[in-house]
Amino acid sequence: MRIQAILGLLSSTPFVQEYFNINYNVLNHLGSISPYHRARHYDASEIDPELPIDCTVDQVMLMHRHGSRGPIGEHRYIERLVQTLYDATDVIQEAELPRELEFLRAGYNSSLTPHNLTILGRKELFDHGVEFALKYPHLTTDVILSSDSGRVVESARWFALGLFGLDPDVRIVTVSDTDDPVSWITPAPGPACPKFDYSFGRQATLTWSKLYMPVITERLNTLLPGVGFTEDDTHGALFACAYDLATHGVSPWCGVFRPDELANFEYERDILMDASCAYTFKNSKGDSRPLYLEFGHDVTILFALSALGLAEDDPPLSPNELRPGRKFRTSELTPFAANMVWEKFTCTSSYDGPQIRLILNDATLPLTICGQGMDPILGTCSLDTFVNANHYSTSIRFRDKTWNATCGV
Repeated sequence: MRIQAILGLLSSTPFVQEYFNINYNVLNHLGSISPYHRARHYDASEIDPELPIDCTVDQVMLMHRHGSRGPIGEHRYIERLVQTLYDATDVIQEAELPRELEFLRAGYNSSLTPHNLTILGRKELFDHGVEFALKYPHLTTDVILSSDSGRVVESARWFALGLFGLDPDVRIVTVSDTDDPVSWITPAPGPACPKFDYSFGRQATLTWSKLYMPVITERLNTLLPGVGFTEDDTHGALFACAYDLATHGVSPWCGVFRPDELANFEYERDILMDASCAYTFKNSKGDSRPLYLEFGHDVTILFALSALGLAEDDPPLSPNELRPGRKFRTSELTPFAANMVWEKFTCTSSYDGPQIRLILNDATLPLTICGQGMDPILGTCSLDTFVNANHYSTSIRFRDKTWNATCGV
């Protein structure tokens, strides 16, 4: 992991009404498989998004998730849903369908391509490259670091096209081309951390799913008796909503679910990621390049957040109850094409010495780890304060005593 590189730079229930408010949008509440959108960080409601006029950004580190993709393991749920509907064709044709399920009369088929970046995913990355070029026209680099994954390498290329234009003089280097024993931009800790165990995340998800999924399934079977929806089918319909959006920009399934049902699905995605690769895994050297561009996965950003103690909930998330006011919300932290931008900036009069700011998905995420040293107006802190606040994380080395206690060898 390269923490040093960072340092070098919905329904009627009251809580649902309060959480979703009048601006509820299903696209923004699908957990880590939400389409890209500007984040709403709860700690940042009073933060000024603009730096003082006398300040200049001198150094930037970008960590970018790949763009919208097709399903991976979730594809089997969608395929099962399609088969269930096909088997019930006669029932559906004769049924009196409610408005939100009327689309089923024409049939529902899935044309999703697992794993691959979608057309919309390509556009997300190209657009972000253009926006980055407009925001930081004075910064450049000749190398981009990427995960080995095909969708991530392609994402890096589309971003580079938006940032640099045609035939850019920039190399895309994958982690397999480097000699680092550990890379935080790979999709999982992998061989470097054999003690790492995903089972806790899967179990937490299963526990929560058993609490809310039967209610939705029962409602679907009431709306459309005779089809025989199972909980796997319901999961398939929720995943179809998300991945239809990622592929086509629209899905008939999204209108089937109520805000409170989607809130439960979103929470399922949150506790999966929280338990699998964020706050259960809290626990390179930097150089002086002005611009770092790194492309990876949702865990790329979640590892960084957890190592820095940001977006952490106290008490931790529980698979037994929904926490509507939680900080750890993957819809906001790691949607498709999520991007974490670390700025090091200096000012002629507003501040003494270099300062650090974190922009996560186009919104400032306050550096609460700095404690009283955080500027309450900008959510920033001095580089020295930030370095000191992260002394423990940066003191850990690959296969030292602390590393081995967590990861094993």
